[in-house]
Amino acid sequence: MKIVRSPGAMQRLAMEWRRSGRRVGFVPTMGFLHEGHVSLMHVARRRVGPNGIVVVSIYVNPTQFAPTEDLSRYPRDFARDRELCSEAGVDVIFAPLDGDMYAGREQGLYSTYVVEEQLGQGMEGASRPTHFRGVTTVVAKLFNVVLPDVAVFGAKDWQQAAVIRRMVKDLNFPLRMVVAPTRREKDGLAMSSRNTYLGPDERKQATVLIRSIRQVRSRVGAAGKGGLPAVDLKREVAGLVATAPAARLDYVEFFDPEALRPVEQVRKGGHMALAVFVGKTRLIDNGRI
Repeated sequence: MKIVRSPGAMQRLAMEWRRSGRRVGFVPTMGFLHEGHVSLMHVARRRVGPNGIVVVSIYVNPTQFAPTEDLSRYPRDFARDRELCSEAGVDVIFAPLDGDMYAGREQGLYSTYVVEEQLGQGMEGASRPTHFRGVTTVVAKLFNVVLPDVAVFGAKDWQQAAVIRRMVKDLNFPLRMVVAPTRREKDGLAMSSRNTYLGPDERKQATVLIRSIRQVRSRVGAAGKGGLPAVDLKREVAGLVATAPAARLDYVEFFDPEALRPVEQVRKGGHMALAVFVGKTRLIDNGRI
C-alpha cells in the first residue's frame, strides 16, 4: 500500500492508471476511520474489481469548518487509519497537507471555491452556512487529483451526498457516484468519527437520534396513505429529544429524498434528517420513512 502526500504525485499516478486502463475507486474521508468507512472501501473494491485501484483520501478539510467548530480537535490517528486501510485492501492512501491543497490560503491568496446553490441551503446548510462550500470545493479538488471512475460516499451524510451528486452532474465530472448504506452500532447509533467525543452517559443518550427516526417511521406507517403533518411530527421529535437530558435538537426536517424540498405532509417513502447536540457533540442522522 502506498502513501502519497503530494497532489501532483497523486495526479501523476492517477494518469498512469488511466492510460493503462485500470479503474479507480475512491473513498474520500477525514480520517479517524471506523467500520463504516471500511464498508465503503469494500464497495469501492467491488466496483473496480481485483485488478482495479482503490484510493482512500485522509484529509481534515479546513474550509468546511466554521471558526467556532471543532477543526483543531477533530480526532486524528493516522497510524490506526493506515492499518485499517491495509487490512481492507486499499492500494493508495492520499494524505495531503493544507499547504498543498490550498496553496497561498494562509496569505489570503487562495480564492477559488465551488458553490452549489440549491440543495445545500437548508438543514446542514442553514446550521453551518459555510460548510457545503468547503465540502464541494475539496471534493472537486480531490476528484481532479485522484481521477476516479467510481467515488463512494456514505448515506449518513444524505444532504452532502445529494449536493455532491448535483455537483458531479452539473460540472460533468466523468465518474460514477455510489452512496452506500449507513453503518450502525448495535444500538442503532450511526457510526461517526465524532462519536469518540461522547462520554459514557452521553453515548447512551445519543441513541435518541435513531429512536426519533424509528418513532416517526412507526407513526407514519400506522397513519396510512394520508400520512401526518410535518409540523406535528417535528413537535413529537422535539419532545422525544427533550427526554434525553444531555440532548438538544438543532433541527429536524422532512423532505423529498431527491430534490431535498421540505414537505408539509409526511408519507411513507419520504425522508427525514435531524441534527442533535449531545453535550457539546453535534451528531446527524437520517432515514427513509
